[in-house]
Amino acid sequence: MNPALEYHNQITRRRFFEGAGLKVGGLALATLTGGKQAFSNSIPGGQVHQPLPGFPHFAPKAKRLIYLHMNGAPSQIDLFDHKPQLEKYFDKDLPDSVRNNQRITTMTSGQARFPVAPSMFKFKPCGENGMMMSELVPHMQEIADDIAMIKSVHTEAINHDPACTFVMTGSEVPGKPSLGSWLSYGLGSESNDLPAFVVFTPTFPKESQAQALFTRMWSSGFLPTRYDGVALRGQGDPVLFVKNPPGVNSNDRRTMLDALNRLNQKSHERYGDPETQTRIAQYEMAFRMQSSVPELTDLSGESKATMEMYGPDVTRPGSYAQSAILARRLIERGTRVVQILHRGWDQHNRLPKLIRGQCKEVDQPTAALIKDLKLRGLLEDTLVVFGGEFGRTVYCQGGLKRDDYGRDHHPRNFCMWMAGAGVKSGVTYGETDDFSYNITENPVHLNDLNATILQQMGIDHSRFSYPFQGLEQRLTGVEEAHVVKDILA
Repeated sequence: MNPALEYHNQITRRRFFEGAGLKVGGLALATLTGGKQAFSNSIPGGQVHQPLPGFPHFAPKAKRLIYLHMNGAPSQIDLFDHKPQLEKYFDKDLPDSVRNNQRITTMTSGQARFPVAPSMFKFKPCGENGMMMSELVPHMQEIADDIAMIKSVHTEAINHDPACTFVMTGSEVPGKPSLGSWLSYGLGSESNDLPAFVVFTPTFPKESQAQALFTRMWSSGFLPTRYDGVALRGQGDPVLFVKNPPGVNSNDRRTMLDALNRLNQKSHERYGDPETQTRIAQYEMAFRMQSSVPELTDLSGESKATMEMYGPDVTRPGSYAQSAILARRLIERGTRVVQILHRGWDQHNRLPKLIRGQCKEVDQPTAALIKDLKLRGLLEDTLVVFGGEFGRTVYCQGGLKRDDYGRDHHPRNFCMWMAGAGVKSGVTYGETDDFSYNITENPVHLNDLNATILQQMGIDHSRFSYPFQGLEQRLTGVEEAHVVKDILA
């Protein structure tokens, strides 16, 4: 029996209007995450974030996930999909046989021509298997033997918001749970003092072309709201309102929450609304976070060598580098999923200049995260994913010069990589045509990628669903999705 469905099936009109006003306030309070005695006593063994019965389905390779999302769509042609033969096509029109009347965005559909823009950046083979990487990512070149590069990822969405919604929730339609919410719902986490799912939205270069981020990228959708991702801020208090107000000490807060939890428990016994239990859990977690978050964000215990490995920005609050080292500290403390969304990759013009700034911020810390996890023995059971929501076109948007060009959105193929937790290392999977425009070998749909992530976390994606609006909803959708077994050890 699903308590949430039973509640909504049995609710009366009178009870709906009776509780509606209180629930609006409850939604606002749900961003806090904490009533110790009442909540702890209801949890067998004292585990706050419990897995569903029967989960995981099988022994997992990955105990935790770190998802590095480059919001705005990095150019695969300038980073990982080396196409040296494009030089001979500079400023020539993209052949119609390549585009084949495929849809393009309104930002370039009115152009008189589609001139080919080769990457101006140099590539070189990296690692034992010669994985091709751009000079823009010299630090990632050093971890080539630790990652599986997938060059043939594709999606249906051609604009940012639906594409980001798709990559994070498996659907272009808003209102679905995010990947992190699905995992915290199914698997729980080992930490009693930190959220199961944590999100960072770090700073980005001021001159970047950044897209808006919406909380649905880390929302629980139709799942109970306790599975929302908790966003940790880089400036000021990491979590708003988690501190006690002036004049209120920890004992006062404990007494108040215990009384409030008893009232909420009575409300739950009367109405059976599962969101009441969510509210109790959120209040309890907020109380625990008052001590766990300051300890988490205190980097004074990190070695000089570790700090230097992440680069000079690691001490700058809100930076990508600081988010990366905090991601490692979170998963060490039992958090199940950490998601970092770095904005500014939407380079419709001035790409050579702007992509340098983006790579400067993320290249060293990303490589450092992989190295750090490996040094600590954590990469063996931590899955790391790196990528954007789609790719960029081979043809130029706007004016074209050898050292200055822009690229439009391209959902037909783009690059992502995975590392750790049973993923093969040093391999390249999938291939594209000479123009990085169409996939020629081993296509990987985003739902295939999500199925693979779930597989490594010990979950059979076809058996992981939630009933909503008359459908057994899944992260991987209703169409068939396939685990990408060729990249798994």
